[in-house]
Amino acid sequence: MARASQKTVAITGATGFVGSRMLDLIIENGYRARALTRRRQDDRRDVTWVRGALDDKDSLTQLCSGADHVLHIAGVVNAPDLAGFEAGNVKGTLAVVEAAKQAGTTRFVHVSSLAATQPQLSIYGETKAKAEKIVATSGLDWTILRPPAVYGPGDGELLELFKMARLGFVTLPPDADGRLSIIHVQDLCRALLVLLPEQEDLTARIFEVDDGKPGGWTQDGFAKAIGSAMGKRIATLGIPKALLHVGAFADRLVRRDKAKLTADRVSYFCHDDWTIDPQRQLPPQLWQPQIDTLQGLKDTAQWYRQNDWM
Repeated sequence: MARASQKTVAITGATGFVGSRMLDLIIENGYRARALTRRRQDDRRDVTWVRGALDDKDSLTQLCSGADHVLHIAGVVNAPDLAGFEAGNVKGTLAVVEAAKQAGTTRFVHVSSLAATQPQLSIYGETKAKAEKIVATSGLDWTILRPPAVYGPGDGELLELFKMARLGFVTLPPDADGRLSIIHVQDLCRALLVLLPEQEDLTARIFEVDDGKPGGWTQDGFAKAIGSAMGKRIATLGIPKALLHVGAFADRLVRRDKAKLTADRVSYFCHDDWTIDPQRQLPPQLWQPQIDTLQGLKDTAQWYRQNDWM
């Protein structure tokens, strides 16, 4: 890919799982970056760190000032209540959009989620859908990307599945034949890189990306692929929805705000189709997934071991 003539990207979420890898890719491809952060970060070439947060208007103004593109990755995937999701996903997105408009930055790429396609299932999905509407009515040159489940080295969301696979089993939602799409974090970042420049065919559109597996994975098949990555032949166990609610209550008692299984996620997990819409795929001449999922899962498992996450 041609280098980007030192254009500047304002990026939120740059210290997170996806955002940190995206920041690396931006710099590797010749962009400068203005990156939002809550904490002091080490100096990096072509990166200007902006101390602040989504609820800090002044920091967002500083972030977007002089930027050619805004890439909004930051969001809340887990919160104890509606207010937490609204603050991160709705109010936060509105604040970034307003800062971009004030700065005169026209190009806006927003990272949403497949959860936005089923807003009735979870507060998370509902607030991501609201955020999409904010972006779509902003008057900016916008594109929205909806990733499915994202995995890769450094991911904490799917770590629990790898830990279970190490023990020889993986618990599943009630419908083991339910389907899901997935994507490796590096392939997701490559898709976002393609979307940064202004391109008429990509403006005011919503895209969905995955690993290229036709029809996605069954829940059972994906669990067994994780087992294979761990060098294990595993058993899979479907959990009734009622028991998942009990588990969510217990997880909240034990891990409190760090709970992974929450009441909001139970309905989301039990939905039987989290595959992308083939009609919303990126044009294949612009982007195609490059990482084979079985190899990607093995690399992820190896990273977990090397970094003592398991």
